[in-house]
Amino acid sequence: MNAEELKKRTKQFAHNCVGFSMKLPHVYLGNHIKGQLIRCSTSVAANYRAACRAQTKPNFMDKLRIAIEEADESNFWLEFIKDEKLLAESDVKNLLQESDELVAIFVSSRKTASSQN
Repeated sequence: MNAEELKKRTKQFAHNCVGFSMKLPHVYLGNHIKGQLIRCSTSVAANYRAACRAQTKPNFMDKLRIAIEEADESNFWLEFIKDEKLLAESDVKNLLQESDELVAIFVSSRKTASSQN
C-alpha cells in the first residue's frame, strides 16, 4: 500500500467513525464517547497526512507516533462501545478491525523508518 492509498484509507476510517459515532445514544456517556471517537479518529488521518509531508525524519517519526496513539485510542473507544453494549457488536466489528490494522501498519512503518539511516 502506498502513501496516497493509506491517506485515503485513514480518511475513510475517520468518515466511518464519525458516521458510526452519530448512532450512539444521546445520553451523557454516548455524547462523551462520540466526541472522543470523532477527535481521535480524525486525528489519525490528519497526523498520517502530516507525516507524509514531514520535512525531516524526526518530524516524520513524531507524526507517525501520534497517528499510532490516536489509532490505538480509537480502538479503545470502539472496544468501550462494545463493552458497554451501546451499539451492536456487529456494528463495531469492522471499525475495530480497521483500527487494529492501521496501528499495525503504522508500527511497521515506524520500525522500518527507524532502522534506516
